[in-house]
Amino acid sequence: MDARAIVVLEGDETGQELLEEALRVLAEDVVGLPIELPRFDLSLTHRRATQNQVVHDAAAAIREHGLGLKAATITPEVAGDVGSPNRILREEIGGQVIVRTGRRLPGVIPLGGVHAPISVVRMAVGDAYGAEEWREGEGDDEVAFRTERIERRICHAVAEFAFRQAERTGAKVFGGPKYTVSPVYEGMLKEEMDAAAERHPEVRYEPQLIDATFALLLQSSGAPLVIPSLNRDGDILSDLVLPLFGSIAGSESLLVAFDEDFVPRALMAEAAHGTAPSLYGKNVANPLAMILAAAALLGHADDETAQRASRAIREASLEAVAEGVKTADLGGHTGSSEFTDEVIRRTRQKLEVWSTL
Repeated sequence: MDARAIVVLEGDETGQELLEEALRVLAEDVVGLPIELPRFDLSLTHRRATQNQVVHDAAAAIREHGLGLKAATITPEVAGDVGSPNRILREEIGGQVIVRTGRRLPGVIPLGGVHAPISVVRMAVGDAYGAEEWREGEGDDEVAFRTERIERRICHAVAEFAFRQAERTGAKVFGGPKYTVSPVYEGMLKEEMDAAAERHPEVRYEPQLIDATFALLLQSSGAPLVIPSLNRDGDILSDLVLPLFGSIAGSESLLVAFDEDFVPRALMAEAAHGTAPSLYGKNVANPLAMILAAAALLGHADDETAQRASRAIREASLEAVAEGVKTADLGGHTGSSEFTDEVIRRTRQKLEVWSTL
């Protein structure tokens, strides 16, 4: 994937403000790389005005360019409205895997002794989401049914990406589905995990049932973990894992689409948090997660300059926090724009020093 173009998906309220902060870090005079930033307005107002056509157009652009950066958006609760753009984006980009990583932030006390990063790699489609549901009978005899579905190709993608992620980061592949109770349905993911373990013998592999995975996470304090999961299991697991680190401010979310060899061909990155309407317009929200989302895109590009910039941005961001440059949610007094200014200063400094070595 070429980092010469990153599709920008604009959003709502604080989500849009933080996106603009992240885009400042991607400027050519910061990262040393000219990046085109075609923009699509995915605000609720514009999605309604276009009847979601703008979402379809944005998905097509990400398929073309390979990389997308998305702001948080508002999802209306009224039935028959435009709904969430995420479902459309996942389906039309061909996303198969969602990756969310929790990591320790300097000066933020984690829960349960958790220190090393934990990545949850879940199905982006299928399982409980999109299942057919219906009811039969009346009164106390009423029965609810649901028909769920998972595909081996998606299971293969989840397992293979999890092991490749563990290989890159020195992590252990840990956890898994409830394959003892559901050997046919959930067992399909376990079969693909076992097959991936054979293809990647150098990666440590410790399969666990999903309930044991939840329990053992609170005892995790050693090596980084990568946890493959079904769609709904991973959704719930992410909501547990990210807060374990004391804050979700350092967590980005990646939607990944693959080619036939399970090599990523398109990625969409976003922060794991929402639009935070109470912080809108106050210049106090934390842009760290959006900045790390932008850095993650550069890190997956087939370009050494982009990968070097990705590393510089990540290091600059976490070092700034470590040295007390923090927004209010982390116990500091730095504004959103001031935090970004510091990340930009440190990123430039790092890239300048590295260029002389």
